[in-house]
Amino acid sequence: MLGLGLSGCGYNTIPTLEEQAKAKWADVQNQYQRRADLIPNLVATVQGYAKQEKDTLTAVTEARAKATSINIDASQLTDPVKLQQFQEAQGQLSGALGRLLAVSENYPDLKSNQNFLALQSQLEGTENRIAVARRDYIEAARVYNTALQTFPTILWAKTVFAGKQPLASFTANDAAQTAPQVKF
Repeated sequence: MLGLGLSGCGYNTIPTLEEQAKAKWADVQNQYQRRADLIPNLVATVQGYAKQEKDTLTAVTEARAKATSINIDASQLTDPVKLQQFQEAQGQLSGALGRLLAVSENYPDLKSNQNFLALQSQLEGTENRIAVARRDYIEAARVYNTALQTFPTILWAKTVFAGKQPLASFTANDAAQTAPQVKF
């Protein structure tokens, strides 16, 4: 009878709720770690695509400027050096345009825009996961703390589990009031 009476009186409630709250806090930490691991890799990917596209467009612009800066008129057609310079400049422009066409054929929409959109989506999703994990921890801490102060579990909290302290709730610092900066 005593065992049956004790099983329904809340003795297991305090350790169970404490472990649930600790698990929720571990999930918060997990989401922070996910963000720390994921975001730098996504930013590097976006930067890589943006750099490749920027390099291709810069090469086309420079080759075009060089090709148009070398002019040969009819009187210079006998100068093999001038003709060679002109042909090299035109060849550089052709090569740069070829790379640009390859990029645009392989990727009709330049990938940087899509990668920026994917990064933005991942940032939003990551922050939402963190917010949900924090909310779940706050609720688990509230339930645990309430159990330490309400009947019948307060009887166990004051006797067998006297060393158990209320869990701290998640509180944001002042810097959390401003959005984080992502720089490229």
